[in-house]
Amino acid sequence: MLFLASQSPRRRQLLEQLGLDFRVVDVAVPEHRAPGEAPADYVSRVARDKARAGLAALGDAAGDAVVLGADTEVVLDDAVFGKPCDAADAAAMLRRLSGRGHEVVSVVWLVAAAREASAACVSKVRFAALDEAAIAAYVATGESFGKAGAYAIQGRGAAMVEHLEGSYSGVMGLPLFETARLLREAGVVLP
Repeated sequence: MLFLASQSPRRRQLLEQLGLDFRVVDVAVPEHRAPGEAPADYVSRVARDKARAGLAALGDAAGDAVVLGADTEVVLDDAVFGKPCDAADAAAMLRRLSGRGHEVVSVVWLVAAAREASAACVSKVRFAALDEAAIAAYVATGESFGKAGAYAIQGRGAAMVEHLEGSYSGVMGLPLFETARLLREAGVVLP
């Protein structure tokens, strides 16, 4: 049985696109970057911790379960932009991203009783130059909250994205190509 260790409705939606039967297991994993930890290592560690916490949460029911954990972060100049804590934080992130390119690092881990495997996806996103009015209007929509880097490419935030090189679904939070490959390698049959 496949489990998704995530509270993200976007990850559920993306995994549903693959036509898979799965259950959600809610986990709470600290998301704090260690001093000196490279952004990609941080994203991978958090994704792995989510998958492992999901497997542990299943307890005796884990059996032949396969648990998928994922994390996605926006990275600019070695700074990791997580989810904004308030409107001012969201606006500050968008100001820094304005008119610049950044990376979106998304890592998926599959964890089972006797196996662990991962895949990473790095996408490059360039924002158009944003003025203060555009930033304020976007933050006012509420879409910034709960999103790494304070934007949702699948929503109104798409209007800020001048160029994308990489995985659209990876920027949303679950790179489907890499996820499908991991699942097939783990013996999960995709419809």
